[in-house]
Amino acid sequence: MKHVRIGGYGPGIVTIGGGLTRVAAPSFLAAHPTLPVLYAAGELERGWLTAYEVGAELAPLDERPSEGHSPCHVAVDPGGTLLAAANYGDGTALLQRIDERGAFAGEPIVLRHEGSGPNTERQEGPHAHQAVFHDGLLHVSDLGTDEIRRYRLDGTPLEPIRMSPGTGPRHFAFSGGRLYVAGELDGTVTLIEGERRTVVPASGHEGPNDPSHLQVEGDFVYVANRGPDTISVLRAADLSPVAEVPSGGHWPRHFAVDGERMYVANQHSNDVTVLALRDGVPEPAGEAYEVESPACVLIM
Repeated sequence: MKHVRIGGYGPGIVTIGGGLTRVAAPSFLAAHPTLPVLYAAGELERGWLTAYEVGAELAPLDERPSEGHSPCHVAVDPGGTLLAAANYGDGTALLQRIDERGAFAGEPIVLRHEGSGPNTERQEGPHAHQAVFHDGLLHVSDLGTDEIRRYRLDGTPLEPIRMSPGTGPRHFAFSGGRLYVAGELDGTVTLIEGERRTVVPASGHEGPNDPSHLQVEGDFVYVANRGPDTISVLRAADLSPVAEVPSGGHWPRHFAVDGERMYVANQHSNDVTVLALRDGVPEPAGEAYEVESPACVLIM
């Protein structure tokens, strides 16, 4: 049976229909691909990564420092042998081996970065935001330097994917030969396919917008818009707009899709709303859960 688990800045990890696991600032969660193990990034100045065995309750399995300041994202490779974390505060990323139990093994590979961008308030230095394993490489978005950094799995750096100055890449996703990037600072979505780039506004609403999470599902790209408080639906082929609907709350920081349902973590209204997907377009399902300062939804 699947469970919906919520991480954020409240008292801990909330399981919808279940209980609360108390842990400091678990702002992002990830599941092991084959083991009943969940990983949480503790977004503290001295960041922590914690592994939990998943049973009737979450039981601590292992923990270690994130090797950086304020980890905001964690991911596990498809083979379940490596974990990656992105530390927003100082731009450091980490690669950590995982053993057969799902616990941390050996010493981590620490990936430090330097650089800045044209937005002097937000890009004074590197800010790693998301870690994604794809095609045998680790990709890390750096909001501070307008890059998608690339590494071999032994930590060897490769030439990064450079975004337009001031984009502020946050979350991104691959689909086939395409890369989709949400620009937190310029309010855009960028499609990169070979040498071709398409850039569109993430929202059709006027006023400030800080896009947060981006996800590709089938023929559609979904983007959460903080400011307009909406979910945009774009066609994956060319980023043409399909729909834009209310998120059901304030400041949608993250969402997850489970079949025909979308769970949206609205950070500032302290709720997780459920949207039904009808022909790919979200609409209110009349269901919401009160969760203090939610930041991430994990379905496992």
